[in-house]
Amino acid sequence: RCSRDWSSDVCSSDLGPVLATAELAGTQAAKRTAELIPLCHPLQLTNIAVRCTAVSDGIRIRATVECSGQTGVEMEALVAASVASLTIYDMVKAVDRSAVIGPTRLIEKTGGASGTWQVADVESPR
Repeated sequence: RCSRDWSSDVCSSDLGPVLATAELAGTQAAKRTAELIPLCHPLQLTNIAVRCTAVSDGIRIRATVECSGQTGVEMEALVAASVASLTIYDMVKAVDRSAVIGPTRLIEKTGGASGTWQVADVESPR
């Protein structure tokens, strides 16, 4: 969230294309989750999609991660979204230092030992 309506103008800054840079940073971060989170094991990821969209009160970030193994990849998706949000903050802090990151939450999970789970108040990304 931001303190003023800069979200429609955040497509670029002096540092370059903000949203595209955040999407790339999120993708790279998902691949390095095992290095960042203790006891998180490396996974063979088959798909990573990070989408940053300007909305009326800020930027919405959605990260989707898939793997071929029988394990959940929610940590990879959460790391991707978190790093994307930090990248956006870093690139727009000169414009709005009061920008707020969050909330960050899991929307949907399929596979892994615990099976399928979806939050009730959000439409599925599929």
